[in-house]
Amino acid sequence: MLKFKTFIFAFLLVGTISSCKKAAYNPDEQLVKDDAIIKDFISQNSIPAIKHSSGLYYQIINPGSGTPISVQNNVFVTYEGKLLNGKVFDKSASTVELPLSRVILGWQIGIPLIRKGGKIRLIVPSVLAYRNESPSRDIPENSILDFTVDLINAQ
Repeated sequence: MLKFKTFIFAFLLVGTISSCKKAAYNPDEQLVKDDAIIKDFISQNSIPAIKHSSGLYYQIINPGSGTPISVQNNVFVTYEGKLLNGKVFDKSASTVELPLSRVILGWQIGIPLIRKGGKIRLIVPSVLAYRNESPSRDIPENSILDFTVDLINAQ
């Protein structure tokens, strides 16, 4: 009888643990979902965004001037980050310095599209941001992010 109870307990434990696992994350499938949502968002909001080959959508508001920016640069920016529902999850109170190599891929791809003094809007699919992770309670997993970034300087 003890063996039977142990077997049942082990069976229930394995079932409980396996039911808690997330489904396997597939970035290609997620990008397809994100792209459909972004297309609908930019259409409904009349945003003249351009699609990058990575899946990033961007709108250059001001191209800026000077030498090109690369991922090896530190950038000095002001920015606002929102979810597509308009909820602001982050906003710089003043200019911040960030190593471009250490930010989300959407920024690494998008920021070099402008130069010093430029301004860009980045609509970042989740696969180029935090993917299926939630970095904070304000950003759910698989969130598409909408940033407006002013590039003050780069070194």
